[in-house]
Amino acid sequence: MSSYSKAAQQWATFARAWYLLDAKMQPPGKIAEMCKLILQGKHKPVYHALSDVGDHAVIINTRHIAFSGNKWKQKVYSSHTGYPGGFTQVTAAELHQKDPTAIVKLAIYGMLPKNLLRRTMMQRLHLFPDDNIPEEMRKNLVELLPQPRKVPRRLDEYTQEEIDAFPRVWIP
Repeated sequence: MSSYSKAAQQWATFARAWYLLDAKMQPPGKIAEMCKLILQGKHKPVYHALSDVGDHAVIINTRHIAFSGNKWKQKVYSSHTGYPGGFTQVTAAELHQKDPTAIVKLAIYGMLPKNLLRRTMMQRLHLFPDDNIPEEMRKNLVELLPQPRKVPRRLDEYTQEEIDAFPRVWIP
């Protein structure tokens, strides 16, 4: 019976944790790539493909995601109701205006493995369009994950000293 208690102790050590990821000015694919590892539990030493050892992922600021190039107009999301004439296509801008969390949710859903665990993994995903998180979830957060891309500063965020110290290429 001692092996049973050690197994229980080991599973308690690797219990489900809650991770926070800020999606501000980040591409949805990079967010999904980081988030799928957390939801699957691949960051844990006890990971196994058939076991459900994933953690919770809380993603904030999904309203402020960034696409590169002209993807807001060119990327198309398709769905079908199953009835004749039920095929609909929506651009990324239209979908994002309708639901600010939908693009990130679809990106993560598409990156998870296509098996029976995918729906349970998606239940551990918590998306918020802004940085307002319920207090119950905020208490459970363990770690803030680093953003996959560095967020550029806006021009009004620079001080006058930094602007003056910037090298001039052309002086009129």
